[in-house]
Amino acid sequence: MTTTPFRGVYAIPPTPFHDDGRLDEVSLQRCVDFCIDAGAHGIVTPVNASEAIALTDEERLRVAEITVERTGGRVPVVIGVSGVSTASSVLYSHHAAKIGADAVMAMPPYVRHPPASEIYDFYVDVARAADGLPVWVQDYVGPVGTPMAPALLARMFAEIPGVDYLKEETALAPQVITEVRELAGKHLKGVMGGMAGRYLLEEYRRGACGTMPACEVVDAHVAVWDALESGDADEARRLHTMLLPLLNYEAMFSFTIYKEVLRRRGVIASAKTRVPGAGTLDAENHRELDLLLRDLEPLLTATARAAAS
Repeated sequence: MTTTPFRGVYAIPPTPFHDDGRLDEVSLQRCVDFCIDAGAHGIVTPVNASEAIALTDEERLRVAEITVERTGGRVPVVIGVSGVSTASSVLYSHHAAKIGADAVMAMPPYVRHPPASEIYDFYVDVARAADGLPVWVQDYVGPVGTPMAPALLARMFAEIPGVDYLKEETALAPQVITEVRELAGKHLKGVMGGMAGRYLLEEYRRGACGTMPACEVVDAHVAVWDALESGDADEARRLHTMLLPLLNYEAMFSFTIYKEVLRRRGVIASAKTRVPGAGTLDAENHRELDLLLRDLEPLLTATARAAAS
């Protein structure tokens, strides 16, 4: 387990599948290497961008094992432990601690969303099961997520040992970051944004310690982050503006675009997805993606390394 503070771009690999739907372990290993080669400061999986809701329990545990093993301590690994019930998240948290993860991250149980009193108890149980690993609270929109009031979040950070970090990605995320930081004070050790890093520039000004985007263009996200950390806000905005058209296009297709970009970059073998209703790309979609990636090409520095691995 790392003792380094969580900071930077924490990339989310997809869960790669073969064309017949089976878990593709080799592509997942390449994806982990790609994230690290591209400069990611940490790895997060299996979570929403990893199609975690479409995995069996056996597959979720296997994805976690492969990711921790392949990372080999090069960067911290945060294992997603959200599930349909407290029992599921406790199972995943025990496993994450056992295999050597650096932290866990959980949304409250989905399908049937618990009230505030049960959410509090849920995080008590997750923290206990994580056996000393830091716990990230994921504040995410419905239907999968359960948005939580800033006062509840601050209370959990103050009162539940081990519940120390926040991934904030509800509708008004930048404002929520400010409010929770003010309410929680020293009890909140760090907060990162999500939503593909679309709002990173403002989140950074509000005190975010990083961002957790899907990993298909993690090298571009790292370029933006590095500019922020160097104090060059103008350069960060220029680079972020280059990145935004692709991120906006991804909002329509989510997993489908993440995987297609990684397939084109030679990282995964297939763009197969499992989540029901995932969109498919037609010829015009592919043409637009060609143009988006062409414009972003100067920032996609990890392509050759990933393809050669």
